[in-house]
Amino acid sequence: MRDLWGTLLPLVVASAVVPVQITLTVLLLRSSVRTAAAWVAGMTATRLAQGLLFGLVFAETGAASGTKDGPGPVVAGILLVVAVLFLTKAAKELLGGGDDDAPPPRWMKLTESITAGKAFLFGAGYVAIAAKLWVFTLGAIGAIEYAAPGRVTAVALYLLFVALAQCIPIGVVAYAALAPSSSQALLARTSVWLERHNRVIVIVLGLVFGVWFLLKALQGLGVL
Repeated sequence: MRDLWGTLLPLVVASAVVPVQITLTVLLLRSSVRTAAAWVAGMTATRLAQGLLFGLVFAETGAASGTKDGPGPVVAGILLVVAVLFLTKAAKELLGGGDDDAPPPRWMKLTESITAGKAFLFGAGYVAIAAKLWVFTLGAIGAIEYAAPGRVTAVALYLLFVALAQCIPIGVVAYAALAPSSSQALLARTSVWLERHNRVIVIVLGLVFGVWFLLKALQGLGVL
């Protein structure tokens, strides 16, 4: 179980700090808490569907099976892709490249007038088309299946992964709902701080998690 969390925890952090879902949650709160909550619910719905679909696929095919020394080749391959994503992102930031994770201007404009129903579909669609989130989710599903904790425990672990992966948007919406008068100023300051330190955060997380997942992948592939 310790080895499982050694894989899951970095995937949780990586999923939680994706700038798009945080930025758009804050922007949607300017419309209403209900709209922002619908956006988060849409993201959650797609992640649950992914878990149901690919959890069954992994379980039926046994593709996630590995040895005591590391995950199987399918999971190792996914972790290798995760490592490449992190290291590539860190390298681009070090070289002064553009921010691929910034929300497109059209999305920013959309948040000004979107309804709750459309926000739900927007959230569901965003997770469905975000390649990076697919990789993180498949990595989590594969790691859970490899650990083989039993079906009930596996479902509970995946639900926990989904909740933790979205803990920032969920927390932001909950705070705005419980403390509407004070939340706007704090959220604005937090957004400014994240934007100011985004480059350093991306580089540090990219290098640390990139190397970590690379070692895990090479171990699963039998290279180490």
